[in-house]
Amino acid sequence: MRKGIVVATASLLLSACASLGEPAVPPGAVETTRTEPNGDVVSEYRVDGQLRMVRVQPLRGPVYYLIDHDGDGHVDRDKGEVSPVYYRIYGW
Repeated sequence: MRKGIVVATASLLLSACASLGEPAVPPGAVETTRTEPNGDVVSEYRVDGQLRMVRVQPLRGPVYYLIDHDGDGHVDRDKGEVSPVYYRIYGW
C-alpha cells in the first residue's frame, strides 16, 4: 500500500514538471541568435528594442532561460546579485 502511494506521488510530481515546458516567447518579439566562441548558442528576444528573454543552449548541458519579467530591459534578479535561471526539467 505504501509503495503505491509513493509511486502515485512521484508520477504526479513528474507530470507537473512536464507541463511546465519552455517559457513562452513574448508576443511581437524579434529573435536574434548568435554563437559564442565557446560554442554556446544565445538567442535574444526583444520587443520594441528592449530585451525580454534570453535562451542559452550551451555546447554541453541543458538549455536555460533568463527572463525580464517587469519589462525594464534588464534580466531580473530575485534576491542578491545572482540572476534567476530557468531550466526545462522534463520534456517529450
